[in-house]
Amino acid sequence: MIFTRTVMAAAVACLIVNPAFAADDVLEAIDQARSAYQAGNLAEAKQSLDLASQLIGQKNAEGFVTLLPQPLPGWKAEKAETAALGAAAFGGVTSASRRYTNDKGDDIEVQITGDSAMIAPMATFLANPQFAGAMGKIVRFGSQRAIVTPDGDVNMVISNKFLVSVHGSGPADAKLSYAKAVDIAKLSKM
Repeated sequence: MIFTRTVMAAAVACLIVNPAFAADDVLEAIDQARSAYQAGNLAEAKQSLDLASQLIGQKNAEGFVTLLPQPLPGWKAEKAETAALGAAAFGGVTSASRRYTNDKGDDIEVQITGDSAMIAPMATFLANPQFAGAMGKIVRFGSQRAIVTPDGDVNMVISNKFLVSVHGSGPADAKLSYAKAVDIAKLSKM
């Protein structure tokens, strides 16, 4: 009895100290799915799992935002945007993007996309130097390979599960600098 009260008091203290433990939308949706499934309500169980998946996608997109680069000198960054599309969109797509502008009127957008069934086949395609070379110039920075199109846009696949795209009207060297500024090491660990 004393042990139970102690455990309950500790749990309440954790909820007060760290509100993140108090309400986790993902866990709540999973619990609702489990209850619905156990009650034989498969439609509600699926809907709750779809909700949990969508919420996880949103959390992933929010994580991508932290990996978008800060503006280069002479550039300004707009507020980052996120999107998390459900499984109906090619198995689900999660992305974060930010637009950068300078006083000359140039703009560059950096986008990180993940959770897409389209990335793995693209990664295989880009891994072949002959195919990749047909799309543009292959460049390396560190161990990362990227393709620079004739317009200076940069595309790279990270860990066969994330696509980083840098495009816009800005100069090619600025686009490449933005691509290099993405935190690839952290992204590859997600």
